[in-house]
Amino acid sequence: MDVFRPTPVSMNGPTKVTQSPVTTGTSVLGVRFNGGIVLAADKLASYGSLARFRNCPRLLKVNETTMLGCTGDYADFQYLQRIIEQIAIDDDCKDDGFQLTPKSLYSWLTRVLYNKRSKFDPLWTTFVVGGIEDGKEFLAFVDKLGTAYEDPVIATGYGAYIATPLLRSAYEQAQGNLTEAQAVAAIEECMRVLYYRDARSHNKYLVGVIRQGDGKVTSSIVEPPELTTNWEVQKYVVGYN
Repeated sequence: MDVFRPTPVSMNGPTKVTQSPVTTGTSVLGVRFNGGIVLAADKLASYGSLARFRNCPRLLKVNETTMLGCTGDYADFQYLQRIIEQIAIDDDCKDDGFQLTPKSLYSWLTRVLYNKRSKFDPLWTTFVVGGIEDGKEFLAFVDKLGTAYEDPVIATGYGAYIATPLLRSAYEQAQGNLTEAQAVAAIEECMRVLYYRDARSHNKYLVGVIRQGDGKVTSSIVEPPELTTNWEVQKYVVGYN
């Protein structure tokens, strides 16, 4: 008579994949202009090297004054997105005049990500937080280790190497007084360059703008037309037919 013997449990516990992101998004770009913030991220979520999911927004409008974008594991982003959205709902239900501000969200993210990292189970994400608080533009970076800083120009992922110099050049040429139109144009050009150079990017992307005027702050996320590209350059690449 056969006796059922359960499979022994590994001494290392159940199999986990939290250290190995599977479905990921690439660069998020952010720049500060005179009176607001512009964020941008494409809609592609890559399954390894496969351009698998092409309608995955990685910008989140928290409220009229606060917005964020995420690079990295899309599941981890969705996990934090649900928590942040619930915080925003709770603020609305209390109706006490207080809501999540960009600085408070930035501070909260640094603690959450550092806490997870300290438990050797990091959320494999990098965030760009933008908004307006006390009449001033705010743009900041937080990565999976809890490393954080503020800057008028921020790019994550591959964009940190390619887009940052382009955005910083535009910002410095305007002497720190970019208009909204100039900021959006600079972002569009960076997204086009990333589509050419980053194999994990896509030509469909979202742009989020937070602006202040007439004593109030408004924000919106829109999807511009697909990026126009010209691949005639391929004939000049050695070995490419």
